[in-house]
Amino acid sequence: MADVAEKAGVSRALVSIVFRGLPGAGSETRERVLRVADEIGYRPDNAARLLARGRSRTLGVMFIVHQTFHTDLIAGIYPEAERLGYDVLLSGTTPGRGEDKAIEALLGHRCEGLILLAPDAEPGYLDELGHRAATVSVARRALGAHVDFVHSAEGKGVRQAMDHLVELGHRRIVHIDGGRGPGSAERRRAYRAAMRRHGLEAEQRVIPGTHTEESGIEAGRLLLTERDRGLPLPTAVLAGNDRCAMGLLMSLTRSGVDVPRDLSVVGYDDSHLSHLMPIGLTTVRQDAVLLAEHAVRFAVERLEEPELKPREAVLDPKLVVRGTSGPAPQEPAR
Repeated sequence: MADVAEKAGVSRALVSIVFRGLPGAGSETRERVLRVADEIGYRPDNAARLLARGRSRTLGVMFIVHQTFHTDLIAGIYPEAERLGYDVLLSGTTPGRGEDKAIEALLGHRCEGLILLAPDAEPGYLDELGHRAATVSVARRALGAHVDFVHSAEGKGVRQAMDHLVELGHRRIVHIDGGRGPGSAERRRAYRAAMRRHGLEAEQRVIPGTHTEESGIEAGRLLLTERDRGLPLPTAVLAGNDRCAMGLLMSLTRSGVDVPRDLSVVGYDDSHLSHLMPIGLTTVRQDAVLLAEHAVRFAVERLEEPELKPREAVLDPKLVVRGTSGPAPQEPAR
């Protein structure tokens, strides 16, 4: 700052006024100070200034590196945080880097608020976090914890998908479970409830899985092995999420199964990858932008009013019909 002041022929106090956007500097002086700063490559250290005031105005976001829907959420978090005057710091989890390390890294960088995308931590740990920073959990409920919760109405989304398949004449509808993945338990319950509601309880089948492409590939191999033993394929599969659905599609199409003529596939999320397949994926859309905006607002509001009671925002999902769902085949595919 001293170099800018000397070269521009003004005081350091006036340089500070210019960079803080405060009144007190004429337009000509302001332009000269900014031009000199640009010429010598000076950038004000806003982080240091905020920390001196006891604030960082930074939101930390924990996400799963290989989860494509999380990139969609992050893309929605940035503009909303910027609109409200906050920076964003990311910290990812991988098979070799757990949630605790990812979260502590954010706290170590003095993030005032935490937005946790599908955290797998115990409610007790999340409650502790909620008393250390303004914390929002996206897609994973933390009962009894002092954190806010933002998610889609999982059951409503599954009901839409199941009603769509039944209207197309499907009866043998299999669900690939998401294991401990976010929303999996709710989606599993909604699938079973929908099968009962449509009088298809005897046709229920849940294949254990996870929210990964590998899980979809393995489920596809299992169904194809059963077909080779003389059992009919299901007419439709509701996958735990889009990644699982894509793995299933890879496994089926490589073995000559025509989707959707022989078998229909429905995913969940409507991540950006669902648009990139040669055949568009029918899926349940979670509005990533709205989820992200609610999460950011919850975090900022809690920073402004720490005594707020934990809140919950539930957003409606929407079925998006594309090319992987069609009428049930007249004869079982073998």
